[in-house]
Amino acid sequence: MAGETEKKPILEMVHAEGGDEGCVTFVLHQEDHTLGNSLRYMIMKNVDVDFCGYTITHPSESKINFRIQTRGALPAVEPLRKGLNELNDVCQHVLNTFQARVNEFKERQDQPMD
Repeated sequence: MAGETEKKPILEMVHAEGGDEGCVTFVLHQEDHTLGNSLRYMIMKNVDVDFCGYTITHPSESKINFRIQTRGALPAVEPLRKGLNELNDVCQHVLNTFQARVNEFKERQDQPMD
């Protein structure tokens, strides 16, 4: 229909021709260095990952190409999933800690001074 925009997927998988599941490039749309660098760090902590890196194709495009290469028969999707979950846990911890400190500060402001 005219006027409707085609909705792009947030995540795409690109397999190299003749490649296996252990070497995959993921295209993450609407993302930049904020997610790319943090996620790369989390994934590289995995001992089963040989390589993990990302590129931003062009400054005017908001997408990153994220490549993962694993050892053995481990599919590249597994370290990606684990890295995203671990990064989510870290972000949740930071948010909870920040909120607790804000609440402590507000409580101290509400107490009368001696």
